Amino acid sequence: MVTAEIIKKAEELRKKLRYHSYLYYVLDKPEITDFEFDRLYRSLVDLEKEYPEIVTPDSPTQRVGGKASDDFRKIPFKKPMLSLANAFSAEELRDFDRRVHGGIGAMPVEYITELKIDGLSMNLIYENGSLMQGLTRGDGKVGEDVTSNVKTIKTIPLYIENAPAYMEVRGEVYMPRKSFIALNEERDEAGMMPFANCRNAAAGSLRQLDPKVTAARNLDFFAYALGAEEGLDISSQDDLLLQLKKFHFRVNPHYRKWDSIEGVITGVREWEKKRRELDYDTDGMVIKVNDFRQQELLGATGKDPKWAIAYKYPPEEAVTKIEKIVVSMGRTGVLTPSADLTPVRLAGTTVKRATLHNLDFIREKDIREGDTVIIYKAGEIIPEIAAVLKEKRNGSEKEFEMPENCPVCGNSIRRIDTEAAFRCINPACGGVVREKLIHFASRDAMDIEGLGPAVVDSLLAYRLVADAADFYALKEDDLRQIERMGEKSAANLITAIRASKERGLAKLLFGLGIRFLGEKGSELAAHYFHTIDAIMAADVETIEETEGIGKITAKSLYDYFHDEKNIEMINKLKNAGVLMEEIKEESESGMFSGESVVLTGKLAVMGRREASELIKRLGGTTQSSVTNITTLVVAGEDAGSKLEKARAKGIPVIDEQEFLKRAGVGIKE
Repeated sequence: MVTAEIIKKAEELRKKLRYHSYLYYVLDKPEITDFEFDRLYRSLVDLEKEYPEIVTPDSPTQRVGGKASDDFRKIPFKKPMLSLANAFSAEELRDFDRRVHGGIGAMPVEYITELKIDGLSMNLIYENGSLMQGLTRGDGKVGEDVTSNVKTIKTIPLYIENAPAYMEVRGEVYMPRKSFIALNEERDEAGMMPFANCRNAAAGSLRQLDPKVTAARNLDFFAYALGAEEGLDISSQDDLLLQLKKFHFRVNPHYRKWDSIEGVITGVREWEKKRRELDYDTDGMVIKVNDFRQQELLGATGKDPKWAIAYKYPPEEAVTKIEKIVVSMGRTGVLTPSADLTPVRLAGTTVKRATLHNLDFIREKDIREGDTVIIYKAGEIIPEIAAVLKEKRNGSEKEFEMPENCPVCGNSIRRIDTEAAFRCINPACGGVVREKLIHFASRDAMDIEGLGPAVVDSLLAYRLVADAADFYALKEDDLRQIERMGEKSAANLITAIRASKERGLAKLLFGLGIRFLGEKGSELAAHYFHTIDAIMAADVETIEETEGIGKITAKSLYDYFHDEKNIEMINKLKNAGVLMEEIKEESESGMFSGESVVLTGKLAVMGRREASELIKRLGGTTQSSVTNITTLVVAGEDAGSKLEKARAKGIPVIDEQEFLKRAGVGIKE
């Protein structure tokens, strides 16, 4: 029987979880540990499971509660989602300013500039504070209902305190660059066509039929506008952004108010290079008249508001030549073609190679050896070929064909009908074994320092290892027989191998190289099952219950742990003493407890990732950029704009030596 006390307890748990989710996902400044948050969440799950009638649609437990849809319903907007006219030069912005002044007379004008996020426009409908629908922009008049998928985005609140009876919040769903790169790496390994850019990846992720797949894609959201609403009294764009923050939406922090178009032009120019430091894609800036009364006076054309314009940055591209197309092997046996390029400078680095993904990609763009091509950086990081300059061809170019046999073992390669990739079908292929061993020892996996590709090659050549478990049977005497492996190097490597035994279940799962299971999926599985034995005992349906793991990954996990050779290797790892349980976060007390830390510049003693993990272990959180919630900046060599911004804001700055001292890490003189 549901009592008032049970209902009250559930509401208190929901309120606490909403508050702590906002601190964690939106402000990046948690007050409690992940362990404590999970304990609150589990309490609510257990309560709702015992009393299913108390479950509400806006409960935090319902983020991935929807079923897969067969299609996406078309829903008309109460208020159209207009597009923006574009400007490509300072003079076009001045023309816009002249039109604005011509439309409102002698009144002074303030402008707001906001970064133009390269994602997918979204309209969120709230009724009495509860999220009811999430609609894509569609054609601006009718959108697609993707509510189940929108609910998986942690920075979109399912419930808003003190909200009006009806409100439409508009903004941009986007994919952070790190998530984009990881997703494309997984798609390459799985033999699937990669996404061309972060925007396409975000759109494809929102249109998944299974919300669990969307949840695993790590999408994010910035709010910046209202559609139809009832009962809000807001008079300007900067007031609106402040109100959206109060409603616990994430608002892009880089907006600014200007009193002239020349100020706007200055801001636009400043951000053309600075935008590359962000962890998400922007393709321009949006300039809006700040005052809503002035916006009404200016009105709109058939599709564009007259009070706003988008300044588009030119894409940074370079022209170079493909010298050779080479094929490399991944850890699952996928053969991936890449283009060796005539070195060229692009976005601050020298580019010598661009990925070509697979044969379909090459055929679609008609890429040939010897071609002159335009290249750009997908997600501002990965070099890609944008187009072939076919007019530069002279007849010497060669069409590319995938090899008929594996370049490593000589066995046949095969293309599975449902995949874009070619794969070596020999499970004992030396290339596959090599890549799996390198992956197992890599930093993101078991992080065995000193066990890089060259050492793995030597271990294989001397027949000292056949699978990852054999690393843990190595002795110093085994290593000393390897050419150029000294006594000290051998001892250090054995020490590093022993230390890796304590990495925990998530790192181990990722290190095993299970198909379709990326780093994030490994963390989710470890967090849900806690032990490897629990995963091995689970059926496909149970694995699929893990938030963020879809059907394909669940089946792949099940198949992996029901393969005799894999079971044998897991048992060898167990016998070697490798930790096969989730590492629990001990407590929030530590030297960096309550700190939101930004790392900038080159660190000499440890890498960024290692430093970030150390901060988290000591109770802090890390941020990619300096914001109003940043409490500390650690500056290494060649620290740039982040250091300048921290000093301008009066945020404490320490160097690497001070950071290591606070963290209790000894430094050898």
